[in-house]
Amino acid sequence: MARALAALLLPVALIAQTNSAQTNRYNFDESKVGPYTLPDPLTLANGQPVKDAKTWTDVRRPELIKIFEDQVYGKTPATDPEIRYSDVVTDSGALKGKAIRKQVTVYFSPRNDGPQMHLLLYLPKDAKGLVPVFLGLNFNGNHTVHADPGIIAHEVWVRDPASTTKPAKMLHLPPDERTRGSDANAWQVEKILAKGYGIATIYYGDIEPDFVGGVGLGVRPGLLEPTGRPVEDWSALGAWAWGLSRAVDYLKTEKAVDSRHIALIGHSRLGKAALWAAAQDTRFALVISNESGKGGASLLKRAYGETTDHLNDAFPHWFNAHYKQYTGHPEKLPIDGNELLALIAPRPLYVASAEEDRGSDPKGEFLAAFDAGRVYKLLGKKGLPSKTMPAVDQPVMTDIGYHVRTGKHDVTAFDWDQYLAFADAQRGKRN
Repeated sequence: MARALAALLLPVALIAQTNSAQTNRYNFDESKVGPYTLPDPLTLANGQPVKDAKTWTDVRRPELIKIFEDQVYGKTPATDPEIRYSDVVTDSGALKGKAIRKQVTVYFSPRNDGPQMHLLLYLPKDAKGLVPVFLGLNFNGNHTVHADPGIIAHEVWVRDPASTTKPAKMLHLPPDERTRGSDANAWQVEKILAKGYGIATIYYGDIEPDFVGGVGLGVRPGLLEPTGRPVEDWSALGAWAWGLSRAVDYLKTEKAVDSRHIALIGHSRLGKAALWAAAQDTRFALVISNESGKGGASLLKRAYGETTDHLNDAFPHWFNAHYKQYTGHPEKLPIDGNELLALIAPRPLYVASAEEDRGSDPKGEFLAAFDAGRVYKLLGKKGLPSKTMPAVDQPVMTDIGYHVRTGKHDVTAFDWDQYLAFADAQRGKRN
């Protein structure tokens, strides 16, 4: 049975794993990092410095968004499809009466058999007022975030066990019940509800399957065809980010949800998507990057950990066509993670790393967050207090939070303890 369960969960493991030959070419020796130059978020394209909030908001911020669109994630289509919310299933006595559970299908076209995503929402049953909500994409299906038997188990993408090709053939199948609740530790539903927050999640494969060749099976073709643009002008990360904004559209219709306090969280590649979603969509009030690594919060110009070579070789669908030109040449990138994080300003931002997640380069994530703090300060907020990384398991929090915790690439109860404390503190400032 253990072998069978491992096979069912293989798609994410397969996608997440690094090619061993590539991994062997990663640098994990700090003494070999070498010099590098970060692009400056506070210098305009014409070389002039950004000295005030208006110049940042009106000029520099749009410049950076355009560079990320052109060179990394692709431009999000301006025309949204006809979106419908249907099949709403509500249980007011979920989790032994502690929660209200809602499940809704979001249709992206007039056809019921067209692209759609399934949103799972938990709200605390005893909430006295509007409920702030954490929103994030999940890797393996909504039914994996909690063992709750009332969560509808929709189809997920799995590796065909009979496939001998590389990349492997993927199948869209009903999930096995043995995977129910398998990712519960990464979501900490009861803990979040007990603190007075709601939690909403969507299986990312609903929006765009995460494999080479999956582009025709997600939202990209339907959104780009009317524009005449090729699908390579956008990316899977861009599509996942777009789906997160569509989730906000729905949450704003929920009368019990405090839409002023939607906190966006993403882990690993979904952390990259979360950062890009929040860079474009300022309705996200607080943003959490959990080990989003290279191509996300970390610094690609810092030659430590994962490389552009591996990102473009193993995950070419994550980024747009122009990103391929930086394979082997991260020094030519006109942007980096510090500027992606700066685009979240002045909203609260938390960046988290894990000590053993060397591929994501924890120090690079910290340094990017520290440098982004210069934009926060320009906008009247506080950045990280020191350029020296805090000790392991010793979080620091201002308007930017950061920690590096003991352990591997994952989301843990320790992480959630910090995110909840950070959200509490930031809500106290805003209320």
